Amino acid sequence: MSWFEAFVLGFVQGLTEFLPISSSAHLRLASAFADWPDAGAAFTAITQIGTETAVLIYFRKDIARIVSAWFRSLTDRSLRGDHDARMGWLVIIGSIPIGVLGVVLKDQIDTSFRDLRVIAVTLIVMGIVLGVADRLAARDESGGKHRAVKERKSLRELSIKDGLVFGVCQAMALVPGVSRSGATISGGLLMGYTREAAARYSFLLAVPAVLASGVFELKDAGESGHISWGPTAFATLIAFAVGYVVIAWFMKYISSKSFMPFVVYRIVLGIVLFFLIGSGALSPDAGPAGG
Repeated sequence: MSWFEAFVLGFVQGLTEFLPISSSAHLRLASAFADWPDAGAAFTAITQIGTETAVLIYFRKDIARIVSAWFRSLTDRSLRGDHDARMGWLVIIGSIPIGVLGVVLKDQIDTSFRDLRVIAVTLIVMGIVLGVADRLAARDESGGKHRAVKERKSLRELSIKDGLVFGVCQAMALVPGVSRSGATISGGLLMGYTREAAARYSFLLAVPAVLASGVFELKDAGESGHISWGPTAFATLIAFAVGYVVIAWFMKYISSKSFMPFVVYRIVLGIVLFFLIGSGALSPDAGPAGG
């Protein structure tokens, strides 16, 4: 991998990680369109350490409060009903599905899931799901004709059952094109949570899963030696810087704006991808595995 490729892919990772459009799909597509070797799932997982570092810094007060309350609740029974202590447990519980499926489906994640036809399907299908969820949320928040505005749930109402559903939605993002934020936010909206609550829990839930995946891939990459360490580290740094700017913008955006622009983008990109593959202009496995 060249330094220029590392810059482009790191920028793409940071730009798309927190938007509901799938960073792994865009990394795969960037390599395919530029006729570069596919950087691979390991590169994606490692550069996500950069974007998750941005989450750690952006939500540092929330995370510090949750971690502190969770540890103290282990020995102090009176704190076990505390919202922050409960959030600690709910993040752990919500991380179980992706941890299990990440191990079970590791071979598919590295191979068949990266087929561009699979990505085209997931872009379109999850775009439709996000659109439906967003419309339902907008209807509840504005109130339809002759309907009162429906109060949506906050994170203080998050239950173990809902936490697991969020976790299953996050696990779906193991398939490029689904989008971690897109799947979890859609799940949250369909369960009746506010846009802000769904997005906040989505980002907090991603921290342990992404960091664990990144460390795991770092270990494997170190043993195999099949990775360009300098460019990968550079891409991770770029992803962190761009990701921090994007997450700050996105949290402000969702407070008053619809997800429909992302829905349209996903569907159009999926259709274009199918057209390019169907016309022979792009191979489904364009960009053979590389590093």
